[in-house]
Amino acid sequence: MRVHRFLDYAALYHKGARVVGRSVEGGVHRTSYPEIHARALKLTGALVRRGVKPGDRVATLAWNTHRHVEAWFGIAGAGAVYHTLNPRLFPAQIAWIANHGGAKILMFDVCFAPLVEQIAPQLNHIETYVALGDTVPKLKLPGKLIAYEEMIKGKAGHWAEIDENDACGLCYTSGTTGDPKGVLYSHRSNVLLTFMAGQSPGLGLSAEDVMLPVVPMFHANGWAIPFLAPMTGASLVLPGPKLDGASVYEQMESERVTITAGVPTVWLLLLQYLEANRLALTHLKRVIIGGAAAPPAMIEAFENRGITVIHAWGMTETSPLGTFATMKPPLDAMPRTQQLEYQCKQGYPLFGVEMKITDDKGKERPRDGKSVGRLKVKGPAIARGYYKGTGKESFDRDGWFDTGDVASIDSHGFMQITDRSKDVIKSGGEWISTIEIENLAVGHPDVAEAAVIGVPHPKWNERPLLIVVARKGATPTHEALVAHLSGRIAKWWLPDATVVVEEIPHTATGKIQKTQLRRQFADFRLET
Repeated sequence: MRVHRFLDYAALYHKGARVVGRSVEGGVHRTSYPEIHARALKLTGALVRRGVKPGDRVATLAWNTHRHVEAWFGIAGAGAVYHTLNPRLFPAQIAWIANHGGAKILMFDVCFAPLVEQIAPQLNHIETYVALGDTVPKLKLPGKLIAYEEMIKGKAGHWAEIDENDACGLCYTSGTTGDPKGVLYSHRSNVLLTFMAGQSPGLGLSAEDVMLPVVPMFHANGWAIPFLAPMTGASLVLPGPKLDGASVYEQMESERVTITAGVPTVWLLLLQYLEANRLALTHLKRVIIGGAAAPPAMIEAFENRGITVIHAWGMTETSPLGTFATMKPPLDAMPRTQQLEYQCKQGYPLFGVEMKITDDKGKERPRDGKSVGRLKVKGPAIARGYYKGTGKESFDRDGWFDTGDVASIDSHGFMQITDRSKDVIKSGGEWISTIEIENLAVGHPDVAEAAVIGVPHPKWNERPLLIVVARKGATPTHEALVAHLSGRIAKWWLPDATVVVEEIPHTATGKIQKTQLRRQFADFRLET
């Protein structure tokens, strides 16, 4: 069970699949799995000649491109560990993660050259910089700089003789509280994850599919797509740096994309572009939405266009895929309004993922869809600890990982996250789900995006504050939004106030940054 075997297989049996991507330099690059296989072996040879040994980390700072895919396989094939860096983080955070991971080589897209030059003085271990292109940009760097295409001109190497339990990839959490934490994936865990992701409740790719992974490879292990596509023979369409609505639409139509995956913020941009230009998606069949909760209005917007939406959940620590809200008997026979309720949940686990909710003392809570508790998971592709031993309190002796989410599980096995444990509002001793209010608020025609935080209250300790971004030309009011929410949630859940803002801050992985919102509204006071 070694990840480069996926590419061996694809090069032999899926020669006709397309791999098409936008280059960061401009233009469209077309290739195939046999060519990626040959170039990945050349990279393996180049890395070994440069002294890279099994277990060494090789960092990547890159978008979804054919070279980044080649790099993953070439690095892992040399027995080394691909270490993804998220360019959306603050420069100091990127440098911290690179230093913590200990990579000696940094491979970067040329569009990130200014960022690399900025952080290079802070990088304690990097000795060689590889520009993922034909030429090298003019940079002042403390180490050696070489162009990727020049680097792989030499003789092809051979896949290293490594054990399936050896390390393969290193990915860091977004670090919304405290320093980011590293999750080290083995070849075995990545292969098992890919098998799991290919199940029918999961991504379920086939050789007839054309997959567009809008989710970046630096986000939570790329959702296993760089491994699953070659394993199944699905054609792969890579968006590069262009993730705006117009660019995503153009690529979906021109390359006849049938399935795509990404976070809600990207789909919001796409839907706005479709609506503004009265356009249709003529080939797309399925959209996988993960990374944050999918509002019902977003699900309906796709389904009204004849596109199936599958809500998914996972974390960097789960490699990352955990659950999929795929319809199954008897749910598929329910009225559409009831089905939508299940589609908005995070779904039931893939085979290989164990899941439960517990109280604060570790006692398991009922699977009745009403009881809530701390969500805990374990399985062969789920972390048993963080890199270098940090965050030990999140893992127990039986292998259960405490996700930090508060959730319920119903009799059909569907899990629904009601909040992050640090975000839940406790009003008068009772919990209020901010996610549920947010999803309903986005369904109002005047609201483009919504967030809910708890603010101090003299009587109830905390009460909900609704923060919204207005749709263009609209002016949402507190009274209209309360009327929209009334009857859909408990009366005592209704927000006490509404604030309209220009934008809502997001983390580097597209999630609402509630820590920043709480700081922004720290002085907000509600009337009794």
